[in-house]
This record gives sequence, structure tokens and C-alpha cells, in this order.
Amino acid sequence: MRLRPAEPDDIPAIQAIYAHHVLTGLGTFEEVPPSPAEMAERCAAVVGRGLPWLVAEAGEVLGYAYAGPFRTRAAYRFTVEDSVYVAEAARGKGIGRRLLEAVIAECEAMGLRQMVGVIGDSGNAASIALHQALGFELRAIVPAVGWKFERWVDVVWMQRALGPGAAAPPEGPGIGGSV
Repeated sequence: MRLRPAEPDDIPAIQAIYAHHVLTGLGTFEEVPPSPAEMAERCAAVVGRGLPWLVAEAGEVLGYAYAGPFRTRAAYRFTVEDSVYVAEAARGKGIGRRLLEAVIAECEAMGLRQMVGVIGDSGNAASIALHQALGFELRAIVPAVGWKFERWVDVVWMQRALGPGAAAPPEGPGIGGSV
């Protein structure tokens, strides 16, 4: 398996992986899978800001991860939010961990200072454990903020410092601007 930046030819596989999670899981609060064209636009917007969008592949795309802006206001320009999705058949093989480790490393190299994980469903043990294993700390569980599959769903907020985090002023421009 190798990790690499996403390419336009990866979009159908990325969309299929995400569509499965939209239709069957609580990790995302989307209820209708976006089209391949919409996924291509999302990927281009992230990459266009200089942020990482990576895929894991071994003959086919097994998963993907990226860091997007946490919020669009200028003061948030050193903070990103991660997203990680793995194909159902490839889950439990460490792919999500390798992807998130690589995204973290790229964000640290950019001089970013905080990464936030916003995890759908407080029962999402795998995602919570992954984030904890990579140094994220629980910041909050916000109960019943989503309604999906005919039930209320919590959001789990986790956070980790990148590089020196808040121990020193940031260097560089951050990711500024709006999405």
C-alpha cells in the first residue's frame, strides 16, 4: 500500500467510499451522497489552499484523508479539521491511521498549529480510538445535534496540537481566506 496525493482519476473511488459512509454510517451527517463532480470540487478546494488530500492505494483506492479549514474567519488560519474515510472492505487494517498520520505530518510541515477532529456519533469507537492513539484529546461531546437514521446523534470534538501548538507564536501565513 502506498499513500499519495489524490488525483482527478481517484474521484470516482473517493466518491464511492464516501457515499457508502453517507448511506450507512453516522461518521458524516450528510444524508445524500454528493456526486463525483461535487467531490471533485471539494477536493480541488482543499488542494487549492495548499492543504493535503491523500489516498491510500494498493491497485485501488482503499481510503482517503484530508485536512480542511476549521473555520473561514482569519483568526482560525492555523487550525484545520481532519477527515478520514476507509473503504468498508479495507477497514481494520491500519489504513486510516497511516492516512491520518500523513495528514498530520503535512500540516505540521506547513506550520499549522491545531487539528480538530469532529466525529459523528459518540458511539463511533473506531474513529475516537484512532484519534486518541494519534494524540487527540477529547474536548467535548455535544449531545443530540444531528438527526440521522431516525435517531438523534452526538458529535465528539477532539483536538491535538501540531508542532509547538500554542506554546509559541505561529510562523507563516496559515491558510487564510474563505472556502
